[in-house]
Amino acid sequence: MSASGGTKAIVAALGANLAIAVAKFVAFAFSGSSSMLAEGVHSLADSGNQFLLLLGGKRARRAATPQHPFGYGRERYVYAFLVSIVLFSVGGMFALYEGYEKIKHPHAVAHWYWPVGVLVFAIIAEGISFRTAIKESNTLRGTLSWKEFIRRAKAPELPVVLLEDFGALIGLVLALGGVGLALLTGDGVWDGVGTLCIGVLLIVIALVLAAETKSLLLGEAAGPEQLTRIESALVDGDSVPRVIHMRTLHLGPEELLVAAKIAVRHDDTAARIAAAIDAAEARIRQAVPIARVIYLEPDIYSEAEAAKGPDREATPGGPGSDAH
Repeated sequence: MSASGGTKAIVAALGANLAIAVAKFVAFAFSGSSSMLAEGVHSLADSGNQFLLLLGGKRARRAATPQHPFGYGRERYVYAFLVSIVLFSVGGMFALYEGYEKIKHPHAVAHWYWPVGVLVFAIIAEGISFRTAIKESNTLRGTLSWKEFIRRAKAPELPVVLLEDFGALIGLVLALGGVGLALLTGDGVWDGVGTLCIGVLLIVIALVLAAETKSLLLGEAAGPEQLTRIESALVDGDSVPRVIHMRTLHLGPEELLVAAKIAVRHDDTAARIAAAIDAAEARIRQAVPIARVIYLEPDIYSEAEAAKGPDREATPGGPGSDAH
């Protein structure tokens, strides 16, 4: 799966959310609807989130330094995690507070045409933004379901925009339902109920985003297809007859670290082993272009050692570290 950052989708979402936020705050000023205020803050938070994603993408392109020899690619994950925090605190918690206050002190919605008109406009604008995110995601998604795409994508931007836009559309429907029921019944409590539902929705989406970006921050391995291609590229049947064990780690959405212990023949010279390693590295980069950092360790394959199972002692978190 490509690790495109979906800049077009981010920019489309940013433009839509800024326009929608202004419209919602104007509607709130005229109508006093708490749903409109919560939705306005939601759109403002989303706009800040898209700015964070763009900033993270720009900062991740900085060149490696002696202090950060593997570069700054994972900074995109940091900014995506910040997005989930903003969505939870600014969007979700504010909506819960505003909904509680409206239920506790209800008042009728004035000038109903303002919130209804703005919500219809917002649904159209968010729908266009969501359609752009879907089109960009479909070029990367392949045969994966949407759930699998969000869970497996190594570039966090498109999943974030998809979930934000989806949540925004559901939130707008909830706001429209709350305002509509408040107008039909003359009871402003329904406006507060709609606001509470928006808050719960935003918190759920924020928690999903936090869980996914946390996994990326901790470090994820290459996908199953990439692992297969890397292992096939390593083994040439002659100078490298097999892979003893292998570890991979995403240093960023578009940069992969590959570390492997490869079997070599016991009678190979140092020159032949060095040439085999160089050739194996070239085959890996051809098979998986994002594999930019490669460390290969030659060893003699032993049936007895292989029978003991994978060597987890060489891996952080292996049984050796569990005893501490």
